[in-house]
Amino acid sequence: MKKLFVIIIAAVALLSGCSSSRNATADSRHKREFRGAWIQCVNGQFTGMGTQAMQQTLARQLDELKRDGVNAIFFQVRAECDALYASPYEPWSRFLTGVQGKAPAPYWDPLAWMVEQCHRRGMELHAWINPYRAKTTGTTSLAATHIVSRQPGRAFAYGGQMILNPGMPENREYICSVVADIVRRYDVDGLHIDDYFYPYPAAGQTIPDDAQYRLYSNGIADRGDWRRYNVNLFIKQLADTIKGVKPWVKFGVSPFGIYRNKRSSAIGSQTNGLQNYDDLYADVLLWVNNGWVDYCVPQLYWQIGHPAADYKTLIEWWNKYASARPLFIGEDVERTAKYPDPDNPRQNQLPAKRALHSRMGNVGGTVLWYAKAVVDNIGNYGTMLRDVYWKYPALQPAMPFIDGKAPGKVRKLKPVWTADGYILFWTAPKGRGWKDEAQQYVVYRFAPGEKVDTSDPSKIVAITRQTFVSLPYEDGETKYTYAVTALDRMQNESKPVKKKVKL
Repeated sequence: MKKLFVIIIAAVALLSGCSSSRNATADSRHKREFRGAWIQCVNGQFTGMGTQAMQQTLARQLDELKRDGVNAIFFQVRAECDALYASPYEPWSRFLTGVQGKAPAPYWDPLAWMVEQCHRRGMELHAWINPYRAKTTGTTSLAATHIVSRQPGRAFAYGGQMILNPGMPENREYICSVVADIVRRYDVDGLHIDDYFYPYPAAGQTIPDDAQYRLYSNGIADRGDWRRYNVNLFIKQLADTIKGVKPWVKFGVSPFGIYRNKRSSAIGSQTNGLQNYDDLYADVLLWVNNGWVDYCVPQLYWQIGHPAADYKTLIEWWNKYASARPLFIGEDVERTAKYPDPDNPRQNQLPAKRALHSRMGNVGGTVLWYAKAVVDNIGNYGTMLRDVYWKYPALQPAMPFIDGKAPGKVRKLKPVWTADGYILFWTAPKGRGWKDEAQQYVVYRFAPGEKVDTSDPSKIVAITRQTFVSLPYEDGETKYTYAVTALDRMQNESKPVKKKVKL
């Protein structure tokens, strides 16, 4: 994940976005919205922490993120052809244990643990990998089982890193085998890749792919077109691999925030920075328009008013050109908190950015870079999410191109007195196959005289995988109406079943 210009300063607290609720009305009432956060390992925040301490740290982060309204976690499990899970292909990550190839002790599987913990909290878990990077700049030694140790000709050195050569078909096969293993063995909701395709340009260095170009040029005369062709082949192959194992697993990408500048293309943005298409050989719009990815999260990490990459310009550009698949915005928490709103210098840019989101008809959510900054409440960011922008729960955006049919209604909805108190029970609807089976349930509560309206997220009291919910009994004098709906794997929602209960 390319972190851009995000050194936070102590003065952030002075810009701790105190905005009025009127700035957030549209956001806080969204029934469906993707609200993600990246939890990275490559920054070393977990290195050598130990099993118990890492579990405690992650659990605390998940609890805080849940309270702040986050409903999806991108957990980095493969940073440099390594693994934060039990992989038959790649060594344990040094970002976990401090030594590449060394298993954690006491033994645990962070990915399996995170899937269970996220699902317990009603969050999705997207396994986040870096497909091509084989060694980061800070890694000094590779395990004997690492792909570069075993087959050094499969990678090239560039900018202090090692990169699996995208021009070699065997590397595409290898990465897809790694991903198929993750998707097959873990109950992940998504598989996510970030912005590293061909490497970010390094001054004075060239990509050493002459031999591969001679072998596999396929008649493509331009080297840049050929490199884009390689990445396109990989994206399509990876998409087919994921869907071939589990059709419901979402495949997403978070590209660099500029597709092309206006000086390079008539449809480019009015920006002046690095370009996906020209510099990273990533034709993101092709993937979106061909339906090879299920969602796109451009990393718009700059501030409103940035001279080369203005946030407002870019969110408007992506909203216009990348609407063929669900579009979420990658948001830098520290940078948003650090910079003042150009129109209101007494507050940070969170209110202005949220207002822009609400005006973009094709923007269906946000992914926060990165989770720890939210948990640390930099610039009052987490508090504002919790109290204003993400105050009410949200279901995931619909993806009818995967599955658009709702499951059946819940059955046998009934309140029951138990030794643990008053409990509302129900039975799962009948369903066969992943498209029809219920995975979760939404419980709504309506006061006397209120119309039952399941489009209002402020009435949601629980999103749960259990077939029961505890009721807040007081004196049995007030009659509330509860409504329960079923959600399938794609969070298609059934019709409600209602029950009046005196509490």
